[in-house]
Amino acid sequence: MANATKKPWSYSTGEWGVNRVRAFERQGKGIFLEFRERNPDGTAGRKARIALGHSDRKAAKAKAEEVAAAFRREEPAQGSEATLQVLFDTYGSEVTPEKGESKRKHDVRCAEMFLRYFGAQTLPRTLTRREWDRFVADRRRGAIAPAGVVQKRRVGERVITYDLKWLLSVFNWATTVGDGRGGFLLDRNPFKGLPLPRTESPQRSVLTHEQYLALRGIAAEVAPEFDLALVLAHETGHRIGAIRQLRWSDIDLDGGTVHWRGELDKIGMEHSTLLTEEADAALRAERLIRPAIGDAWLFPAPGDPDQPASRHLVRDWWERAAKLADLPKGKRLGWHSVRRQWATEMKETPLKDLCYMGGWKSPMTVLTCYQQPDTETQREALAKRKRYRAGAGG
Repeated sequence: MANATKKPWSYSTGEWGVNRVRAFERQGKGIFLEFRERNPDGTAGRKARIALGHSDRKAAKAKAEEVAAAFRREEPAQGSEATLQVLFDTYGSEVTPEKGESKRKHDVRCAEMFLRYFGAQTLPRTLTRREWDRFVADRRRGAIAPAGVVQKRRVGERVITYDLKWLLSVFNWATTVGDGRGGFLLDRNPFKGLPLPRTESPQRSVLTHEQYLALRGIAAEVAPEFDLALVLAHETGHRIGAIRQLRWSDIDLDGGTVHWRGELDKIGMEHSTLLTEEADAALRAERLIRPAIGDAWLFPAPGDPDQPASRHLVRDWWERAAKLADLPKGKRLGWHSVRRQWATEMKETPLKDLCYMGGWKSPMTVLTCYQQPDTETQREALAKRKRYRAGAGG
């Protein structure tokens, strides 16, 4: 079975801003070379890409080095600075390819939007708090958006923050990467320390037990696999992104555990957790209905068993289920509300164990974003309150 997470082959040679050349392979299309043509002043020009017409990696590496040597020109004058265009292109060719599909697409959207807003030839050092605040205001009211997006309403703070964090990542990365002349692509991050937009009271809805039962009641009407995905989310507290990419080889029914692979986890946390009786029963029932072993996906993509169900498909499952179960609209009750339910119902678990079981690295994330106050827990705490009496203290 093909490894869905295997990254395509690539090889880079040369120096940034001088003669960088990248060779990369596209399945079924052979190997390509990618580089920047030289401007008359020796600076990087427009991006070029050529097909080598073969899949010989050794020959491709030799060709890349040959082209890099041929492109070697006199270095730009000392003190010349990289523009936003150069920084974004460099980041896009070196860092972006190592990311997942959704992150790569976000990188491309952000690069285009920020270049259009600030100007491709703008020098990063000229950017100030004034430009930062202006972008936030314009993005919020929909005056600027990624190419092809028609903004019909105000943009939320989380979306704006997500975009700005990409820009900060590019600038931070550029301060650590050599420019080929003994310095760095960027001396400092001009936006370092500036406040990111935030929602004062973000809506973090928690699925109730009654709503969970309602969803299970109509699960069969949505999709055969939806009930299993729902049970695993409810019983393990994990992200749906990790659940949909589980393989049967990750499940140990005899040992009663499930293994979560770090390369498929949002924060790269490799760990194994115990299966509850309900999760164990759901998995055994699934195996009887659809026998599978080894690296087969628990949730294979329709029509392509070599791929896992996409995030779009599991989102569609939830949306159809929410409608059938008559969940309240506008409450942001999605897959993540099940994760919040698990964290809230497990409040009395020591934080160290809770973080490991649910796949969190930081206890503060659990406390601030997942666990929600509830009357029942508060009532129990008040009932257990111990009176402080004279002589009890130190």
